[in-house]
Amino acid sequence: MDKSSQKNLVSRVKRIGGQVAGIERMLVDRRYCVDILNQIAAVRSALDSLGVELLTRHLESCVLGHGSESEHQNAKPMTQQELLAEVKTALSRFLK
Repeated sequence: MDKSSQKNLVSRVKRIGGQVAGIERMLVDRRYCVDILNQIAAVRSALDSLGVELLTRHLESCVLGHGSESEHQNAKPMTQQELLAEVKTALSRFLK
C-alpha cells in the first residue's frame, strides 16, 4: 500500500475514533437515546465502508496481484487458494 493510501485509511480510522469518542460524550451528557443510536449507526456505516475498502485493496494487491510484488509480505508465501480461503474467513467474520 502506498503512503498516500495508508495516510487516507489512517485518517478515516481517526475520524471514526472521534465519532466513537462523541458517543461517549453523548452518554456522559445524557443525550437523547435516538440521537446516540443515530451516531452509533453512523460509526457502523463508517466501519463497514472502511472494511470494504480494505477488502477491495487486499483482493487487488494480495490475491489478484499475487506474485507481482504488490502483495503484503504476509501474503507472499501463500498460494492464491490459501489467500482466497483467508478472504472467505475474513468475510464471514466481517459480515456477522
